[in-house]
Amino acid sequence: MNLLKYIVVGFFFGVVLTKCEAVSWYRIYEMFQFQSFHMYGIIGVAIATGVIGIQIIKRKQLKDIDGLPIEILDKEKGSVRYWIGGLIFGLGWALVGACPGPIFILIGAGFMSVGIILIGALLGTFLYGILKDKLPH
Repeated sequence: MNLLKYIVVGFFFGVVLTKCEAVSWYRIYEMFQFQSFHMYGIIGVAIATGVIGIQIIKRKQLKDIDGLPIEILDKEKGSVRYWIGGLIFGLGWALVGACPGPIFILIGAGFMSVGIILIGALLGTFLYGILKDKLPH
């Protein structure tokens, strides 16, 4: 019963992403072809919401569910690994037409062929787990 709130939030998030067409392969294709502002607008709103949320957490010194202060560490300054990781992520997104979040939404909407993408994502995650100690971090 404790997990019900997470299921409800996940369901709501899936409905919102579906209704705003953020999981649409055609919208993603338009974005990578620079034919539409739709996805850039959604991503921009998400970034703005995240920035505002982080600022509220920092300025109000909010606490987590256990009453401990939320500590947001500064990231390293830009480096090659961020560029390479972003490039790999973006290429994968462009090739399959879905980033990791919408994979589950698309499967839930009945697009069973996305199961192949899920298997690829899980395989890539597993492969990273094996190779992470050998990769530059």
